[in-house]
Amino acid sequence: MKPIFADNAAIDQATSLLSQGKLVAFPTETVYGLGADASNPEAVKQIFNVKGRPTNHPLIVHISDIDQLKFWAQKIPDSAKKLAARFWPGPLTLILNKKTDVPLEVTGGQNTIAIRIPDHPVALALLNKFEGGIAAPSANIFSRISPTQASHVEEELGDNVDLILDGGACRVGVESTIVDLTGPIPKLLRPGHISVAEIEAVLETELLIATPIQKEAKSTENRAPGMMSSHYAPITPAALCEHDKLPAILNNLRTQNKRVGLLSYQFNPPENRLMHMLCMPEQAESYAQILYTCLRDLDSRELDIILIEETPDTEAWRAINDRIKKATAALKD
Repeated sequence: MKPIFADNAAIDQATSLLSQGKLVAFPTETVYGLGADASNPEAVKQIFNVKGRPTNHPLIVHISDIDQLKFWAQKIPDSAKKLAARFWPGPLTLILNKKTDVPLEVTGGQNTIAIRIPDHPVALALLNKFEGGIAAPSANIFSRISPTQASHVEEELGDNVDLILDGGACRVGVESTIVDLTGPIPKLLRPGHISVAEIEAVLETELLIATPIQKEAKSTENRAPGMMSSHYAPITPAALCEHDKLPAILNNLRTQNKRVGLLSYQFNPPENRLMHMLCMPEQAESYAQILYTCLRDLDSRELDIILIEETPDTEAWRAINDRIKKATAALKD
């Protein structure tokens, strides 16, 4: 499926397809989503089939207005209203108690729902025209690198999508922050562009921080998108490397004639015909914007391994470090 420019006619076509139970990929400020009518269980099931996503993994429901919360969630706490008023539209997903009529297909069988208002003109135009909730995980094969351009969706999902709306490159580049508000203390389930400090300032309380879920674990806690310990991963084996250890690692791989890709944060190795290096920005926001695009670039080059130089262990880099650790977890394991 070739992407089409997201003009008014394309929005109308996408709305019609969603109403028919079809799948539409569309841009948000974070990544491209694979959308279906959240009130249609059969349409939602197609998302899982196309992505190869386990059915017990919940989806995020995208809405266009805070007033629509009452159609999807119940017992909405004041904390949710405060965060929504401050950060919506924006890259923040809230976990709330779902209304009884919300399909369990959307929530991964749980009694909670993940919901947000995206901050992208195409996504908002589509949601306003559709006048309903759109369930949309990232528009890629499950556990692989998320798409931040329409071409990424085309390359990975092809004709399994009924329409791909092209709204340009995603501004944020990593998935939304997820906060669980169903317990006595708010909990960060997934870091993102909106920081822990920003959320705590609004709520005037500290957040609990969830740990990633292992594939084999049978957690009784609420599940949310992106909580697995291995995720966002290229097909090429990838490893996270400390700055000081990179010279020895690269030298060892060179002696083995290994074809190496490197996402370099500050390290500048000697020129090597077997190495393809991409120099990453030293600002966290700029790094996040191009992280997935750069990983996809290296993943397409038939390399033996991708090395990612460690980035600063600070709050500004929390979301990036989360994605990098999960992208490299398979090789570590």
